[in-house]
Amino acid sequence: MGFISPVATDASGNVTSGATQSLGKDDFLELLVTKLQYQDPLEPMADEDFIAQLAQFSSLEQMNNIASGISEANEWDYLMMQSLNNTLATNLLGRDIQTDLDGVYYNGQDDAKMNFTNDRYATEIEINIKNASGDIIRTLTMEEVAEGAQTIYWDGKDNLGNKVAEGYYEVSATGMDADGVSYTPPVKMVARVTSITYKNGAAYLNAGGVEIALGDIVTVGEAGSLVVDEEEG
Repeated sequence: MGFISPVATDASGNVTSGATQSLGKDDFLELLVTKLQYQDPLEPMADEDFIAQLAQFSSLEQMNNIASGISEANEWDYLMMQSLNNTLATNLLGRDIQTDLDGVYYNGQDDAKMNFTNDRYATEIEINIKNASGDIIRTLTMEEVAEGAQTIYWDGKDNLGNKVAEGYYEVSATGMDADGVSYTPPVKMVARVTSITYKNGAAYLNAGGVEIALGDIVTVGEAGSLVVDEEEG
């Protein structure tokens, strides 16, 4: 007797192809038992065929167990990683961080601090601060800038001398080296972690009015070591 193909019907009662069905180990065992029940007694299944069928069932069960084990292990690894990240995020509360975000948060009162790394001597570096619409509202200029870590402060005023509203502002920098070649120093945001937000099990730091993923942090320091102290305002 030949192998019995699985048969299923759709919502309309039409027979669907067995090739489109998922055959699990329970289905395989049920088919094997059914085959034994309805085999021709005058031509019973040969021992080697029966053993081959059992071997296939055993292989199928082992593959299902392996797949289940891998899935469970991946789930536990994911949960463990989330737990470690959440613990790390909690330890960052009240500390100062530096990120790769090309912007700065102005709190409406204190000077905003912007850091960048100058990889060469520059005759001039221009810092452009933009609003949410992408318009340049303030341009800051530094001259004779040495190689290395640099800091520039923004008093929260636009080019007309008016105080801007509290919020996050995009920052871009352009430098001119000693040979007159233009280049782009990377501007980073520096802020203090004030709270943590959890989304889909992942932790995001709230710093400088911006939600920051743990993977975006490049520097961590004690409170006051990276951001502007209140008395510096």
